[in-house]
Amino acid sequence: MTARLITPSDAAAILAEALPYIKRFHGKTIVVKYGGNAMTDEKLKQCFARDVVLLKLVGMNVVVVHGGGPQIESLLGRVGKKGRFVQGLRVTDDETMEIVEMVLGGQVNKDVVNLINQAGGKAVGLTGKDGSFIRARKLMLANQDDGEDLIDVGQVGDITQIDPSLIGHLEAGGFIPVVAPIGVGKSGETYNINADVVAGKIAEILKAEKLVLLTNTPGVLDEAGNLITGMTPKQIDDMVTDGTLSGGMLPKISAALDAARNGVKSVHIIDGRVEHALLLEILTDHGVGTMIKSH
Repeated sequence: MTARLITPSDAAAILAEALPYIKRFHGKTIVVKYGGNAMTDEKLKQCFARDVVLLKLVGMNVVVVHGGGPQIESLLGRVGKKGRFVQGLRVTDDETMEIVEMVLGGQVNKDVVNLINQAGGKAVGLTGKDGSFIRARKLMLANQDDGEDLIDVGQVGDITQIDPSLIGHLEAGGFIPVVAPIGVGKSGETYNINADVVAGKIAEILKAEKLVLLTNTPGVLDEAGNLITGMTPKQIDDMVTDGTLSGGMLPKISAALDAARNGVKSVHIIDGRVEHALLLEILTDHGVGTMIKSH
């Protein structure tokens, strides 16, 4: 249904349906991982920005964490490098890290900030280096074929600590924090951290009501490709074990599970290709993805 076909009474009914959700989530924190098509399609970008501004205006504390995979690939291609992934994580050598920081901390972060500000919000861009608020150490991946063997994926970080005070100060001033997933080590080293993982950890530390992960799929799918609308951590463990969930979905699912088990009331993996997916998931009965309950 397009906006032109909605009658005034339809619009009033839609607002009335949103009211109980607005009341329930007023003053609560919603952490949103922004990525996929929603970051590259112009119409979806506008929808996302307006959704974030609306949620902030009705009293929710929205924190945006963004990825930037396609933009990183594009710049890597221009300097003659090819991205490589292991277990859904980007292998990050020194040169790749420079590009990742330039793209995520510079271009993409400022694009997202500008997008939200143009929609009427007050967004401020951050990386984990600002105030050293995301502390990290080098991540060594366990080899799935040999548990004793560790895989070195370069300057990929494992979060050791998140200081919530910087985000708290921004929220108190009415700002919307927009976070690039870059961490800082003990000696000032820069680390590339998976954006889903950063979003999950920030949601945990802030004791968020919801963690919402925007994806390029309808949500979590079963073996037959059907959407699973509601899941428990136990069901997810079983699907990872039997291989139904793999590849790029693994960091997403892992972040979602950790958040659900560590105090985030609900985690939503939603279809970012749907216009106003965020509003549909948070303010209506018509969800557009998979909800993982904390128990």
